[in-house]
Amino acid sequence: MKTYYQLCILVALVFRVRSVPLSTDMSDEEFAKNYLKELYDMQEDNTPSFGRKVSEMSLKLSEMQEFFGLKVTGTLDAETLEMMKQPRCGVPDVAAYRAESFSNKWPTNKLTYRIENYTPDMSVAEVDDSIKRALQVWARVTPLKFKRIYSGVADIMISFVVGDHGDGSPFDGPDGFLAHAFGPADGIGGDTHFDDAETFTFKSSNGYNLFLVAAHEFGHALGLDHSTDPGALMYARYTYRDVDSFVLPRDDVRKIQALYGSNPDIPDKPEPTPPSTPNACDPSLVLDAVTTLRGETYFFKNKFFWRHHPQIPQNEQFLIKSFWPELPDDIDAAFEDPSADLVYIFKGQKVWALSGYDVVNRKSLGSFRLPAKVKNIDAAVYDESTGKMLFFVGKSYYSYDTNNKKMDKGYPKQVEERFPGMTGKVTAAFQNNGFTYLFSGPRVFEFNESTLRRVLGNKHFLQC
Repeated sequence: MKTYYQLCILVALVFRVRSVPLSTDMSDEEFAKNYLKELYDMQEDNTPSFGRKVSEMSLKLSEMQEFFGLKVTGTLDAETLEMMKQPRCGVPDVAAYRAESFSNKWPTNKLTYRIENYTPDMSVAEVDDSIKRALQVWARVTPLKFKRIYSGVADIMISFVVGDHGDGSPFDGPDGFLAHAFGPADGIGGDTHFDDAETFTFKSSNGYNLFLVAAHEFGHALGLDHSTDPGALMYARYTYRDVDSFVLPRDDVRKIQALYGSNPDIPDKPEPTPPSTPNACDPSLVLDAVTTLRGETYFFKNKFFWRHHPQIPQNEQFLIKSFWPELPDDIDAAFEDPSADLVYIFKGQKVWALSGYDVVNRKSLGSFRLPAKVKNIDAAVYDESTGKMLFFVGKSYYSYDTNNKKMDKGYPKQVEERFPGMTGKVTAAFQNNGFTYLFSGPRVFEFNESTLRRVLGNKHFLQC
């Protein structure tokens, strides 16, 4: 049974005591220092550096950049600061400095939980349902069983709190740290706290979905650390996902089963295959779509995209919904119209117009005057030399006149008429530096106007 004495001891063991919660009201440098102290165990270092000595802050910045797959510079660049200011879990990213006595799993598969209080953002029934489903995410793939109790001390005590709430890890107000949890142990171990300064929701993508936040925190309560896989539930940054179709990603399944084993009960119907994060180095990788966006290039696959900046060697991988919660997964096509500073995203008959990271309009595929028989497209590209939008369907393509808002006469035409040497169906397309790149499966055909220059692989762009 938990005791207050054990609670006090474990606060000191599990988390470094936070003296200053994160706040976006301070300068960027002070914000970054506090971030690194809270999450990367950076010590207060007021001693001057001489000669070639590398500062601790630079080392910790490099550690954080490597953890999130950013360009490792050891400096507080704009990209690093942007990542730091994203809403996230308050548990440290690097667990190496935790006490050696800290256990990473429960000694039993039968655990209890208790909801001590409720957020005013949701009904009691919605909170109860969100918490129950979040625990079942882990029970579904392990032998773990969770029983709710209504009094006394449970293995996992759940509460909604604000600011300094007595565990040495004060919350920081709206956004920033959304919640935190303590790993398996006596006392405070397993306990999960949600920052009630946030707006929690039941099904909506507005605010922060309690089911998603809770499922992540319960991963910590069961012994998991943060993952470097941007598709994992245990990735530190909060990302909205479709709650109704949520399936625990493969990285999380592998790690939780390494602790507790798989579920011995044979389900009545097979569980969905855990989704895996696509690998840029996979030679058989077939991209869903490619587009430019204000000088960067975005490569889409399933729920993810890679972002490439011409001045940065590394490509960053993100969930689509981490940038555009309203967009679907598994898109059909995408292209940028630089004349309007818009990016169009296609899936089936639906089209989304983006201005940067904002959805500014919704259209139908028919609004581009494509024939009714065309139910979806395979790829699209804006031809900067002609100002025409090209839509690829099978081995044919259509040309749309953006000035007159109508389809050009004489279409569809065979892709090979315009791009001799192109074989197979076009699965993605984009233009860059005057060249047109047509993807067909894992192959990329590079054209200078209508002349085929060479055939490449995805790794030419994804820099595997």
